Amino acid sequence: MRFMEDTVLATSFAESAPVRMRLERLTAPFAVALFAIVPQLFFAAPLPAASPAPTIQVSPQEKPDSARADTIPLKPILLDPINVTATRNPQGTFETAAPVSVVDTMAIKEQRPNNAADIIRDLPGVDINGIGANQQRPTIRGLRGQRILLLEDGLRLNNARRSNDFGEIPAIVDVSKVERVEVVRGPASVLYGSDALGGVVNMMANEAPPYVAGDVYRGSLNLSWRDQGEQIWPSGEIFGRSGHFGYGLSASYRNTKDYRAPSGSFGDVSFDDDVNVNNSGVEDQSYGVYLDYAFDERQKIMVKGDFYRADDAGFGYLSLTDLPPLEGETPSNIILQYPDQKVDRFSLAYRGTDLNTPIFDRVQVSASYMDNERTFTQDIQVINPFGPSTGIRIENENYTDLEGFGVRGEASKLLFDRHLLTYGADYYHDDSFNQDFSRSTFAFGPPEVMPPMVSEDSTNNVPNSVYERGGVFAQVDLQLGSRVGLIVGGRYQTDKATPKPTQNYDRPLPASSTNDQFVGAANLLVEVLPSLHAVGNIGTGFRSPNIVELFFNGETPEGGGFQIANPGLVPETSVNFDLGFKYRRSNIAFEGFYFQSDIEDWIGRSLVGDTIVNGRPVSVYQQVNVAKTRVKGVELAAQWQPVAGFTIGATYTWIDGDDLTLTGGEEDADGPNPFADSYSNRFTAELAYRQPKGRFWGAFQFRHNGEQKNGEVVPGGTQVDNGCGTEEIPNCTVPAFTVMHLRAGVRLFDYGMTSNNLMIGVENLTNELYAEFSNAGFFRPNPRRTFVISWVTSF
Repeated sequence: MRFMEDTVLATSFAESAPVRMRLERLTAPFAVALFAIVPQLFFAAPLPAASPAPTIQVSPQEKPDSARADTIPLKPILLDPINVTATRNPQGTFETAAPVSVVDTMAIKEQRPNNAADIIRDLPGVDINGIGANQQRPTIRGLRGQRILLLEDGLRLNNARRSNDFGEIPAIVDVSKVERVEVVRGPASVLYGSDALGGVVNMMANEAPPYVAGDVYRGSLNLSWRDQGEQIWPSGEIFGRSGHFGYGLSASYRNTKDYRAPSGSFGDVSFDDDVNVNNSGVEDQSYGVYLDYAFDERQKIMVKGDFYRADDAGFGYLSLTDLPPLEGETPSNIILQYPDQKVDRFSLAYRGTDLNTPIFDRVQVSASYMDNERTFTQDIQVINPFGPSTGIRIENENYTDLEGFGVRGEASKLLFDRHLLTYGADYYHDDSFNQDFSRSTFAFGPPEVMPPMVSEDSTNNVPNSVYERGGVFAQVDLQLGSRVGLIVGGRYQTDKATPKPTQNYDRPLPASSTNDQFVGAANLLVEVLPSLHAVGNIGTGFRSPNIVELFFNGETPEGGGFQIANPGLVPETSVNFDLGFKYRRSNIAFEGFYFQSDIEDWIGRSLVGDTIVNGRPVSVYQQVNVAKTRVKGVELAAQWQPVAGFTIGATYTWIDGDDLTLTGGEEDADGPNPFADSYSNRFTAELAYRQPKGRFWGAFQFRHNGEQKNGEVVPGGTQVDNGCGTEEIPNCTVPAFTVMHLRAGVRLFDYGMTSNNLMIGVENLTNELYAEFSNAGFFRPNPRRTFVISWVTSF
């Protein structure tokens, strides 16, 4: 991971400066002169101050055409990467009054990540939940699942049917064609509405080159191999333009088997030999098609189609024979899997820039359609709960088909040549179809003595539903003199969920749920010095309850209780503030932020009574709004290039979350700390050399996660209460770990307009047994030492 990709480093001139030409067209004398004049001194002059007046010459999604990234000589100075997610207008991260991160094309090519979550795991404030090539999801500032908004080119990927703890997977976007990933840390509900509570991850896909005279094209073919999981991964893409017409095609196929974790110790878990992480593989494929028509250099219309298929994607588990026996616990296997996933996405968009009309200078209108089908299975096997030769097996299968349609329009207008007004509206419509099946098997002895009792149920626990979101927003970027910028914005949104008549739903339909929400934000940036900016912002965010939280009514999937619907849930809301600074000179950069977010009405499960299900007593639960919780932390990031080609980077993150108090049930109870399954502190570092002419590169990467003393889980699977970390409950600390990676690449040869590159990597260099903290309770360790080889042919 290139650690300060988030704030300072753009590794190629073509990817970071707003140029509109291919570097292949630069003549050799000009290229030589360009690199001859690069400053080599450590304390070089500060970067020039930005103009106080905003510019809107470039559309938020209009990205400079990249030449072959593998062959571009690297500029040995730090540049200011452009982001569009934080403000919806192109802006350098140094000039952005928000904690924002950018990972560029070069980092993605060097690391060959399995998905976008994999490439951002070392950014400040970011963590990962889940394992494997398919099931990794981002966590930002301790929040995860539906509390993080996933976007592709600014359009929502979240939907109203996914679990609030897991959310959508970034893997539905082919990382092979992602040009860069932008991460906003903290609420962004003013611009994006619901779910942007903890942050936003925006995956920016490749497009055809901008409008130019003549024909241009670029593309690549990639073949990667990982020894753990025996992963084979070919992919390819081509994007080009012929006059007014732009085009693009991409394809990717990946076959990954179960991987193995190394021997060693992690908390209470110890292995003498390598162990197989069952159900950790996937076979998936992605295809994409892109077409556009550019009326001129200012306006174009685009259409895209993306298709994702995945089979046998699992959450991973260890066999009972591998896990140590836990005192007081009944041994059990919990096998979670998506046997099949199918996602089809289409979008149509118009973009116009530099239009100079009375009401807008820039405008973008987008419409999208997504068909998201998947089957989820859960198989719980409890061994000998009543004595020898006894057992319980609970099998659940859920099929959902969600069709979503969305439209978004936004525009910007420069006022009085200084202030930038951005405004717009969006509407999203999700239509969810649900089908459930469950089978419970109880064995009370050997089958020949007492045949097992089997019960089956095809009752739907969640009714088919329609979920509608509609909102309007506006923000103004005020330039208060030459040194002060203030962005003030607000959004009003209405969300409505309506259950529909559903086959095999034998209960009265719950009432519809409607929630109105207003959020606002103010972001201040002060130029203390040309190289030092002070940043402060305060804003509110929200997440509306989803279909499962509102309408689920039935036996819980794990079979341990019964949940009743609660259509009266209100949105989770937060008040967040950040205080920080950004320092940047030509070869050194540093930034630091302190943040605090108070979250009201957190949605959690509360015990409300007891009932009888299938002749046995079970507890009754209901999703309710939690009174209040707080998360706070510090995020630091730095990077230094002492001489041309060498880079030293580091980040540090500290996060702390307060416990919750559940309300709304028959009795109040302390709930678990929702932030305890992320790290409490983390340090990352990178030492890299990238030869200025791009012939070869190498990088050593280091990450240390400090122990989590107040975790709610014990490695190995034991759930504990808030006393974890105290003397009354020993051995409940999630242990620290350190992991290292080594990567290198070389451009072997060029032939005509093609370049051939070899990348070799060693992940988990020291072969350490560890698990990301969110995977420690339901223990799913990361792979053992892994060798990665990737061959790239670019043209």
